[in-house]
Amino acid sequence: MEGWDPSTKSTLTRIPLLTTKAGPRDGEAWKQRLKEEYKSLIAYTQMNKSNDNDWFRISASNPEGTRWTGKCWYVHNLLKYEFDLQFDIPVTYPATAPELELPEIDGRTQKMYRGGKICLTVHFKPLWAKNCPRFGIAHALCLGLAPWLAAEIPILVDSGMIKHKDDAASSAES
Repeated sequence: MEGWDPSTKSTLTRIPLLTTKAGPRDGEAWKQRLKEEYKSLIAYTQMNKSNDNDWFRISASNPEGTRWTGKCWYVHNLLKYEFDLQFDIPVTYPATAPELELPEIDGRTQKMYRGGKICLTVHFKPLWAKNCPRFGIAHALCLGLAPWLAAEIPILVDSGMIKHKDDAASSAES
């Protein structure tokens, strides 16, 4: 955590670490891991809400907890930009981090792979590998998606690659 800003350090230290090293193929151990994932996500969400920094909603979209969907948003120039968020838990999880997808902005930035998967290889994947199995979904959102949104969304907005929903509606009416 050397070189990190105090806010990131503070946030990260308050997200509970996970202890169960289990993936979707591990039966009862995976159920225990899912419980830990939910506890970590709930703690992170509550912390964000108490700091007036609420920026995502996700939930498992299948009973096995291997497919997750939701919304994330970023405020730029006092306008809220909201995106669908989805990802699958890899079979090799937690050794492999989930690939977070924002399908609505697929192809609009070089920091994204086919299907809207955001690029996390250079900065996040080594950090994930070093902290396996202690990191979970909440950590991926905190250290992967949040910085990606902060870096990419202002550039995409300022370059006209993304329009605010109100701007898009008014230009459609004209």
